[in-house]
Amino acid sequence: MSKEGREKASKWPIILSLFVVGSLVLLYFVNPDVNQFFKESWDVLSSGNEKRIAEWVSQFSWWGPIIVVLVMVAQMFLFVVPSVVVMVVSIIAYGPLYGTIIILTAIYCASSLGYMIGKVLGTSFIEKIVGGKSNSKIEYFLDKYGFWAVIITRISPFLSNDAISFVAGILRMGYWRFIGATLIGILPLTLFIAYLGESNERLKTGLFWVSIISLIGFVGYVWWDKRRDKKS
Repeated sequence: MSKEGREKASKWPIILSLFVVGSLVLLYFVNPDVNQFFKESWDVLSSGNEKRIAEWVSQFSWWGPIIVVLVMVAQMFLFVVPSVVVMVVSIIAYGPLYGTIIILTAIYCASSLGYMIGKVLGTSFIEKIVGGKSNSKIEYFLDKYGFWAVIITRISPFLSNDAISFVAGILRMGYWRFIGATLIGILPLTLFIAYLGESNERLKTGLFWVSIISLIGFVGYVWWDKRRDKKS
């Protein structure tokens, strides 16, 4: 496939995501039932109670996975609930196998939309969302480490998953390269959450240690790389 063909193909997931989000925003203002649904959704999602959120999501049958995807997209802007909590909810509501598939789909859609927003709207708009200093640091990190920067960011619950999508778009990182690194990075974290299952205490302890280990690994890698640069 030509470069132009790949660029056109890569825009379809973003166009679809924008269409879905735009339709929901329109329905919120024109349909009272949808308006009430969103208010109830906000109350549940902002509670931070994984069990309550999972029970609420699972009542929607096959619409439930779509809601998980939409929440993952919305949390990039509204910070309704952290992305890790959405991942936990998906596992609790749909089990390890289907929960993992839903998580990967949700991350794919959210990352694609974030990438395109960064690519189209640029630095000034993104700085309003993530802050100027944060954006500059992520730009430096992504520009220096590229593919591996995305993997390191995705695998750690501590680091900003959402900001890396925006910045990858700003820096015009190859779309499929970015998405590939995103899915490679998020898969180990997803499988770890699936393995821990519904045990709240095990989950909290496990995510704590994953965060600590990934953060130590990240700091160690940056220290080693800077030391290597000085020697060379």
